[in-house]
Amino acid sequence: MSLNEELRACRESAPDHIPPAIREVMNRAARDLAESGQAERALGVGVQAPRFSLPSATGQTVNLDDLLAQGHVVLSFYRGAWCPFCNLELRALQQHHHELTARGAQLVAVSPQIPDESLSLSEKHQLAFDVLSDVGSDLAKQYGLAFDLPEDLAAAYDSLGFDLQRVNGGHARTLPIPATYVIDREDEIRWAFVNSDYTARAEPADILAALDTLR
Repeated sequence: MSLNEELRACRESAPDHIPPAIREVMNRAARDLAESGQAERALGVGVQAPRFSLPSATGQTVNLDDLLAQGHVVLSFYRGAWCPFCNLELRALQQHHHELTARGAQLVAVSPQIPDESLSLSEKHQLAFDVLSDVGSDLAKQYGLAFDLPEDLAAAYDSLGFDLQRVNGGHARTLPIPATYVIDREDEIRWAFVNSDYTARAEPADILAALDTLR
């Protein structure tokens, strides 16, 4: 099963445990974000990737220059460990990590969560790549991905127990549009996947194909 087939199955099962009123709030916010055109305005192919230096879930500081010194970079923005679609994406990236590194790429994932909330203890030991904390979504803003949740959606997430105020270090309403970038060793974005629909993500096979073009 492909990643997006898994995501589709997750999406179809969601109505079973989400109250209809909250589901309507979520659907309306998703439509508004898609119609805003923000995803189309985000950074894309052919531009220089913004520099970053961010803390990892394991207490290290990771910066783009050091990653590029080792090879190409695959940079994946996700919403947080509270999001089941993001967890499926991270798992799929882990499953393909060897294939990514075999193509000379360094994989990092970025979320707005504080380091202590980015991963569970077991996940910290299971993932072979760094998960970085972009608290306040400053890097996501440079990519044009950061947006503020409408108040009714933020309240809906609170009612579902996500507590973004705590896990995002006081930036409860700011999230990134999920996106994946392939950055070459000269710091140029060579491939990009940006979709305002948080239930759709870049297929690992497409990321690998993009890396193959850089060989």
